[in-house]
Amino acid sequence: MQKAGSSGVYHYGGKPARPIFGSMLRGAVLRCPACGIGAMFRRYLKVADACPRCGEELHHHRADDAPAYFTIVIVGHIVVSLVLAVEMAYRPELWLHMALWLPLTVILTLLFLPSVKGALVGLQWALRMHGFDPDAEEEIVPAFDADLAQDGAQSRRLDFRP
Repeated sequence: MQKAGSSGVYHYGGKPARPIFGSMLRGAVLRCPACGIGAMFRRYLKVADACPRCGEELHHHRADDAPAYFTIVIVGHIVVSLVLAVEMAYRPELWLHMALWLPLTVILTLLFLPSVKGALVGLQWALRMHGFDPDAEEEIVPAFDADLAQDGAQSRRLDFRP
């Protein structure tokens, strides 16, 4: 992987470059990172298996818990800054703080979460991570049961008693 200038476009050994910032931006506006037109989500946080416009497969993504963590960081910075500013300027009662900041926190979280997840899927697409590179070898993760089956008749103790 070699970076080409300050454009944020990475080249992968003869493969066409994918712009990182542009892909993340298209994902953040809930569009396909490849074409920027098709919808990325088929429900609130459910990524479509493929783009309805260009056919790019999107089911490879592995966002897991990262969107929630990044959303917590973003919303936390916004809400805590506002709480401190309001407290220093007006010193409202505690019930007023709760009535104002708890709903605002929930609303901002629900608004930011799809965009953050879309941006992370766009980043994974741009970097050809988790199956977004058709030429990459498939990741094979052996199952726990497969390890047990290799022992044949011997059974392993799974409890950690001495």
